Amino acid sequence: MQLSLGPVLFYWSRAKLLDFYAEMAAQPLDILYLGETVCSKRRAMSLDDWLGLARELRECTRAELVLSGLALLEAASELSSLKRLCDNGELLVEANDMGAVQLLHERRLPFVAGPALNLYNAHALAELQDCGLQRWVPPVECSGALLRDCLEQLDQLGRLRPQVELFAYGHLPLAYSARCFTARAENRPKDDCQFCCQDYPEGIPLLSQEGEALFTLNGIQTLSGRVSNLLADYAQFEAHGIDCLRLSPRAEGMGEVVQQYHAVRQGGLPPLLAEGCNGYWHGRPGMLSAEEAGLC
Repeated sequence: MQLSLGPVLFYWSRAKLLDFYAEMAAQPLDILYLGETVCSKRRAMSLDDWLGLARELRECTRAELVLSGLALLEAASELSSLKRLCDNGELLVEANDMGAVQLLHERRLPFVAGPALNLYNAHALAELQDCGLQRWVPPVECSGALLRDCLEQLDQLGRLRPQVELFAYGHLPLAYSARCFTARAENRPKDDCQFCCQDYPEGIPLLSQEGEALFTLNGIQTLSGRVSNLLADYAQFEAHGIDCLRLSPRAEGMGEVVQQYHAVRQGGLPPLLAEGCNGYWHGRPGMLSAEEAGLC
């Protein structure tokens, strides 16, 4: 089972990003995703900066390096940037928008289908395989049963299975909007946000009236309130056709998270219960843990 580090979803400073990837380069990771997926106004790192970082990382890690694109494009300037990203000439691209799929297909380039593409069945997967899909990150709300059925349906269509990368750890990306919720929370217009989301390295918690974590606001992105953690479900993954587990970066403690997953894939016993939520994997509300859903 491979381990990947997904793209950083939050807005961190250039210095923090460089320090973070320097730390992650020493971790037992097989794939590293670089780039901005949430907001084009986050310019701590330009495309040239990300490519420069990739060249430096090649010197100190054997991990595959992938460049991720935006999940929501709203302006011609963003489309122009996406074209440059697809034409980078060095790194495999993770497509998080169908515009990226089209551009990569036109260039006959292979790509990773990110979780924002909303692929839920084998027919959609087969269409994108014809466009160059080689690795698939299922939408975060997919249950294990739905994933297994989708891959079996792909077998029935006589298609080869793509590599499957499961979102296994981190705040779940649930939705994107043209509005910037972080700017709105600070009574700022989106066009004059002053990059206030950089003040929230893991987003803004949104609580219910009962004080329960409901969502996490991250600029135009809405994330889960609780951290998803599928470590306790590790024993099921091979039977479900999963090849790789994605760990989504957090501001603190990611080295420990990587080591926990690495220990289990090396033969250690997974925990009976892992801190966080895993309801979606079991076909239940995503914010529930297996224990809360009555599955343990």
